[in-house]
Amino acid sequence: MSPTLAGIRVAVVTVSDRSFAGARDDLTGPALCGGLAAVDAHLSPRIVPDDASAIAQVIEDAIADGARAVVTTGGTGIGPRDVTPEATAPLIAVPLPGIPELLRQRDAGRTPLVALSRGLAGLTAHEPPALIINLPGSMSAVESALEVLPALIAHAIAQVDGGDH
Repeated sequence: MSPTLAGIRVAVVTVSDRSFAGARDDLTGPALCGGLAAVDAHLSPRIVPDDASAIAQVIEDAIADGARAVVTTGGTGIGPRDVTPEATAPLIAVPLPGIPELLRQRDAGRTPLVALSRGLAGLTAHEPPALIINLPGSMSAVESALEVLPALIAHAIAQVDGGDH
């Protein structure tokens, strides 16, 4: 049986100075939205610049608006403006390191550069908790992640809501 995210609000946050300014089309955000819409997620896409306070604020706003999962794309590398992990870390109460480890492992055969991705994942302290997952801003990373994200998100939300393992 395929995973479904029916009834689950998922915020997709693209972190990119250029996309925020309209200087470059956002490709990864719409790809994430398309993949998650295919499993019936209720989506809320957003674009923010590479700024830690703006990233944290948009994540907090999405959760306040009812998002149970927030998937970010972009800002996980080691460039001077890559601050998504720094913005996300203070919002995570329960780290879930297995998620970014899995995502990096899945793509390691394609390129060893995945080792430079610093994406995080975890649950917030909100009631109910929200799941945050950071993805790199590349289409190949997003496409690969979409093969496992629906099941991970659905299972994580079911567990934190008291469902069976």
